[in-house]
This record gives sequence, C-alpha cells and structure tokens, in this order.
Amino acid sequence: MTGVPPRIEAAVFLKLRVHPGSKKDSIAKTGPDRYEISVRAPAENGRANAACLDLLGRELGVPPRSIRLIKGGKSPSKIVEVLQR
Repeated sequence: MTGVPPRIEAAVFLKLRVHPGSKKDSIAKTGPDRYEISVRAPAENGRANAACLDLLGRELGVPPRSIRLIKGGKSPSKIVEVLQR
C-alpha cells in the first residue's frame, strides 16, 4: 500500500430537455434531477449535444468531460451521467 487513498467517484443521473437552434443559450432547473436547456447550436452532427453538455458543465461547475450522454443522442429528451469526485 502506498498510503494514498483511492479516488472515489460518484455518479448522478440527470434528465434533460434540449431545445437546439434557440436565440440564446439558457438553462433552467425544472426539478431535482431535471433541466430544460436551450442552445444556439443547431441539431446537426452532434453540435447541439456538445453545446448542451458544455453549458450544463458550466452550470454545475464540472468539466464537460465529466458529463456523459447515456440516452437520447438524437432526441430532445436526454439522460446524462455526471461524475463527481
């Protein structure tokens, strides 16, 4: 043993409703694990998904790489996993 404690990661699952092609980027919490997100990026080639994860990361104070899209890659309703350390 090296005396270094193991890294503990916990995951939180969130439900999102995403509106691509909006006039402005915005995020609103609509429940304990639900968010309504509007992004300017169009729903083409994953651009709206990337913008959504980036905006959610800034809102939660975690890097976007800590957020993983679980379900809804081509749907406005999404489920994401947020890793917390």
